[in-house]
Amino acid sequence: MAHVPQIKVPATYIRGGTSKGVFFRLQDLPERAQVPGGARDALLLRVIGSPDPYGKQIDGMGGATSSTSKTVVLSKSSKPDHDVDYLFGQVSIEKAFVDWSGNCGNLSAAVGSFAISSGLVDAARIPQNGVCTVRIWQANIGKTIVAHVPITNGEVQETGDFELDGVTFPAAEVQLEFLDPADEGDGEGSGSMFPTGNLVDDLEVPGVGTFKATLINAGIPTIFVNAEDIGYTGTELQDAINGDTKALAMFETIRAYGAVRMGLIDDVDEAAKRQHTPKVAFVAKPVDYIASSGKPVAASDVDLLVRALSMGKLHHAMMGTAAVAIGTAAAIPGTLVNLAAGGSARSAVRFGHPSGTLRVGAEASQIDGEWTVTKAIMSRSARVLMEGWVRVPGDAF
Repeated sequence: MAHVPQIKVPATYIRGGTSKGVFFRLQDLPERAQVPGGARDALLLRVIGSPDPYGKQIDGMGGATSSTSKTVVLSKSSKPDHDVDYLFGQVSIEKAFVDWSGNCGNLSAAVGSFAISSGLVDAARIPQNGVCTVRIWQANIGKTIVAHVPITNGEVQETGDFELDGVTFPAAEVQLEFLDPADEGDGEGSGSMFPTGNLVDDLEVPGVGTFKATLINAGIPTIFVNAEDIGYTGTELQDAINGDTKALAMFETIRAYGAVRMGLIDDVDEAAKRQHTPKVAFVAKPVDYIASSGKPVAASDVDLLVRALSMGKLHHAMMGTAAVAIGTAAAIPGTLVNLAAGGSARSAVRFGHPSGTLRVGAEASQIDGEWTVTKAIMSRSARVLMEGWVRVPGDAF
């Protein structure tokens, strides 16, 4: 029996924010995977170790959670006034599926540094010491992200004293600006920050109930509901939900009906093929709780509590794109997020999540009765964990 040898593909394994992913330069991918399609998806699935009926991704680079089952493909930008094009693939763990429908805000923190280190940013734009501003075209959603990457002695600075809840060790701070984050720009939905035209809707979910929801398209399409309306407090950690199959089924049903209401899909059955978006999150007014690290979070430390689900499970911290949605919704009086935070106009919000707290700012304004947001701002960090080549069987794609 003939055996197909493995091939080597240059790659870098990077932590960005509270996520990890395998980063590639487009030019380094095998030729048939340099274009979108089945070959690229099959390659990335094999790299990550999916589909895995055991749910562990033992035979790949994935870490068996939505936060660690991620891939990124970068290339020199085709857009004027941008440095790099950033394409994000969320790899399903148990299904043979790569979701290209949204961005990863956490891995966005690593895009600028990888682009600099990989020669995708013009050397003349990189200071010897200081901050390199990298303009990123987020190709999944057609939006601009600006990363402010610290540079020391001509190289990306990765170590530092910036602490991020959900990440064990400190690192260098990377400031991110998500420009004009509302309306995903993918031609779906109504093209509005609020696809239904309302700040709050009555969302009817058969088998679950009818309750208030804020459906927003900012950073990533997100369905916000009040924690108490679905039987929660907003202080839950992962174990309270991820081991509860009935709860997970409820959240997926909410997600499917919310996606239809937002115009992202035509029928609830289509939700299974769009796992990455929209997200579902529930909000509550501040109360004291203990974070997953054992650190106490006082009600006085935060403006509100938020818990969000990603790829069918409660996230261990907060997705960066969902944080953009939180910051944007908090800045607009009358949304469920804003009401949970006290109901006043604000340009920044600090929210409690399972791992601790996070601050995000947003600049929102109302023009001719329509709400717009010019940018959302947050700080993350990124660190290269390993670089070299990933290997996959030559017949895997």
